[in-house]
Amino acid sequence: MFSYTTGGPFGLEDMVTTSGPGMTLIYLLVLPFFWCIPVSLVSAELTTAMPVEGGFYRWTRAAFGDFWGFLAGWWNWSASFLLGGAYAVLFTDYLVYYFPGITGWKHYLVSVALIGVITWINVRGIQMVGQVATALEIFIFVPVMTMIVIAFMNWHHNPFVPLIPPHQPTFKIFGVGLALGLWLYSGYEQLSTVAEEVENPQRAYPRALALVVPLSIAAYFLPTLAGLASAGEWQNWHTGFFSDAARLIGGRWLGTWMTLAAMVGFVALLNSTVLTTTRMPFAMAEDGYLPAALTRKHSRYGTPWLAIVVSAVIYALLAWQSLGQLISVYIWLRSATTVLTVLSAWKLRRTRPDMPRAFLIPGGHLGLVYVVAAPVVMALVALLGSDRYAVIGGAIAMVLGPIVYGIVAFTSR
Repeated sequence: MFSYTTGGPFGLEDMVTTSGPGMTLIYLLVLPFFWCIPVSLVSAELTTAMPVEGGFYRWTRAAFGDFWGFLAGWWNWSASFLLGGAYAVLFTDYLVYYFPGITGWKHYLVSVALIGVITWINVRGIQMVGQVATALEIFIFVPVMTMIVIAFMNWHHNPFVPLIPPHQPTFKIFGVGLALGLWLYSGYEQLSTVAEEVENPQRAYPRALALVVPLSIAAYFLPTLAGLASAGEWQNWHTGFFSDAARLIGGRWLGTWMTLAAMVGFVALLNSTVLTTTRMPFAMAEDGYLPAALTRKHSRYGTPWLAIVVSAVIYALLAWQSLGQLISVYIWLRSATTVLTVLSAWKLRRTRPDMPRAFLIPGGHLGLVYVVAAPVVMALVALLGSDRYAVIGGAIAMVLGPIVYGIVAFTSR
């Protein structure tokens, strides 16, 4: 779960130059209370109540019917195309630290090759994915923790200054920067899609969420605070700068080590992304919304291999876009899916109160209002602050959902 939701601090660097160092640190501390904490509480309750393959897609369908259930699944699957492509791009961006000549078609080819390797691992099954993810995360944390310790011993700058960048357009500070923050803290409902493949999900999911949420906050906040306090140079924080910050803090050896950790981090994120999102087309195909061929399982490993391969091909087609473009559109689809997920918790409490729930959102009625209202408000704020590219791309991506549903409904008559 940590591998999917966080992986490491890498990829947030653009927030510093877009929203400012002070606002970035505030975002990293405050956003969880409006985004990942309420979503994780909803996910814990509904996973214990309905531990089914497809997770939140089937929760939404049970709460609001076929149309909204389909949209939750379709929007999530569409969002995964952007996410898978983004992680492959980020991996190659960091690889350029070692091989500056990897540009243009070479950059794209490396991204596609990574997607191919991760696809093979996922076809092998969830156990192998989990073992790979665990090994990768252990490898990532050692250099990150080393950098934090050295940086705090060499504190030279006020990491909160300036609060926001001078002369920066408002939509970038509160739109693009906020979208990046929501991306960082997204995905806490995603592991529900493989609930049937997890041992004792009623016990495992709440425990995992309770551990992962604070660990994720620390994994983002502490390296960013340490890097700004020691290395400074907030104007130069762009994708890949954690390597430069590590080099400035501890020397070339630490910069090289951090670069390798970042590359491993994006491998871990892509690995777990393929695992969670490819079960969505499988579940939707089982329900008759997508071609039945996507329900085919591997004869040896029992995984939905065709759904995995089809998704990976689309990831590869999008691996030439920049991170900012991919994430700005992704957050529209992710926000819509998250809103449907939290609304499903409210609806199912009303329509199916007798459903056995091993975990209940704490706080009674007020707790339920909090976990629903906070993500809805945050999603609206992020979407209102979107730039033109995100508005156009996000709107098109969302409208495709009802269009596809209409086609499916018409052809199935």
